[in-house]
Amino acid sequence: MKKEFNVIIEKDTEGLYVASVPSLRGCHTQASSLDQLMERIKEAIELCLEVEEEEVTNFDFVGMQRVSVNYVKAS
Repeated sequence: MKKEFNVIIEKDTEGLYVASVPSLRGCHTQASSLDQLMERIKEAIELCLEVEEEEVTNFDFVGMQRVSVNYVKAS
C-alpha cells in the first residue's frame, strides 16, 4: 500500500538539511544534500510505520508561516 506524507525541510546552523514528518512522532533525519535527505526520510518513514501502533492520521498540507516573537532568556 502506498501512503503520502508531508515532510518539513529546514537547514540548520551547520548547513545540514533536516527533515521531519509531523504526522509521525519522532520521524526525522538529516543530511548534507537534499538528494540524500530525501532517501533518508523515506527510510525513516518506513521505519516509523513499522513501529507505529496506532493508525496514522495524515493531514492535508495548508502552508508554512514564519512567526516572530520577542524572547528573553530567563537567567
